[in-house]
Amino acid sequence: MKTLTVRLPEPLVADIEAESRGRRISKSDVIRERLQLAVGSERRQTAALASIADLVGSVDGLPADLSAQKKRYLRSTGYGRKRSR
Repeated sequence: MKTLTVRLPEPLVADIEAESRGRRISKSDVIRERLQLAVGSERRQTAALASIADLVGSVDGLPADLSAQKKRYLRSTGYGRKRSR
């Protein structure tokens, strides 16, 4: 294995040391496990996004960026207006 030196914030180091003591494994093992979990999580997220990529843009008639114009869009559709009964 290669050696890699990194500088970590004190609270993170304290958390790693506590986990290391509690599980009775080395700090290096704790860090390796955390890095492997993070990489696996990122791969799963990327795979999930890839599985719906063909759906992006498949709905017609919506504004290009709804988040920027949500109030105007909702007003134009009549959302929030009281209906006559």
